[in-house]
Amino acid sequence: MSEFFLRKARIQDVKTIHGLLMECAKGELLLPRSYNQLYSHLRDFFVLTSPDGKDVKGCCALSICWEGLAEIRSLVVHPDLQKLGWGRRLVEACLSEAVTLGVYKVFTLTYQRDFFAKLGFEEVTKEKLPQKVWADCIHCPKFPECDEIAMVMEM
Repeated sequence: MSEFFLRKARIQDVKTIHGLLMECAKGELLLPRSYNQLYSHLRDFFVLTSPDGKDVKGCCALSICWEGLAEIRSLVVHPDLQKLGWGRRLVEACLSEAVTLGVYKVFTLTYQRDFFAKLGFEEVTKEKLPQKVWADCIHCPKFPECDEIAMVMEM
């Protein structure tokens, strides 16, 4: 595990992040993100990278939604590095940043209930997240028939 590390994303990472997200989106495991969205929200992302910083193998974003509320989104780890704890470390980096920013309630919309439950997230109804519904969900092709699971962690 030591041959890779986490850091904040950089401009040169956007194309690789986009490729990782689009590959995962093909399997309908998460929503695709456009280049415009990635460039606009680049500061939200942590990446998993090789020691030289050039080979991005995973990512996760912390998106501030509202006062005291943030979302964990766009979590992807390359298949070669899954089941090694990198997904957990990416989420934990985002949670740490949330605390640093003074945000103590974080949610995710996911198909990976067990993964997030192990990290301390609890399942809630989507109606508990009204800001999210109006901010992003209305633009989703699955709206209003979303099949993702809403989960929240209060720190």
